[in-house]
Amino acid sequence: MAQLLTRDFIESFYRARLSRDAQRIEPFLDDNVDWLITGPIELLQFCGQRRGKLQVLDTIVRVMPSIMHVSKVELEALLIDRDRAATFSRLTGVLSGTGRIISYHQAQFMHFRHEKIVEYRCLIDSFDAAEQMIGHPIALSDTPRSFENGDRIAV
Repeated sequence: MAQLLTRDFIESFYRARLSRDAQRIEPFLDDNVDWLITGPIELLQFCGQRRGKLQVLDTIVRVMPSIMHVSKVELEALLIDRDRAATFSRLTGVLSGTGRIISYHQAQFMHFRHEKIVEYRCLIDSFDAAEQMIGHPIALSDTPRSFENGDRIAV
């Protein structure tokens, strides 16, 4: 039978992660955790695929703080279904080097086994985060794309 997660348990994980203390985070991670944060890796080096507890801990404890100091994660929504949890939250932090405050939304999907994360997927509002990190809006073309010559759009 699948384990039943609780809100307190998920919030404990977020507090441990926010602490950036490897000893507090480590008990929540499976040895072979599969961790993925989507986003522009060139700008947000904490994005991308990580496999295994050591790579994930390095990302949380060393890589992320080198880019920004996360000061707050506000859980706006939490859904728990047996051994899985999904969250929608707002992350707020201070960008290293500039001191600029950035804040963006993220959705996280976690699969647990024996109270350890075995799979983690995070989708961040990377466009918003990227604009805040570079300090200005990203210029987009004002010219609408023409769909001629048989181009198709799948919806």
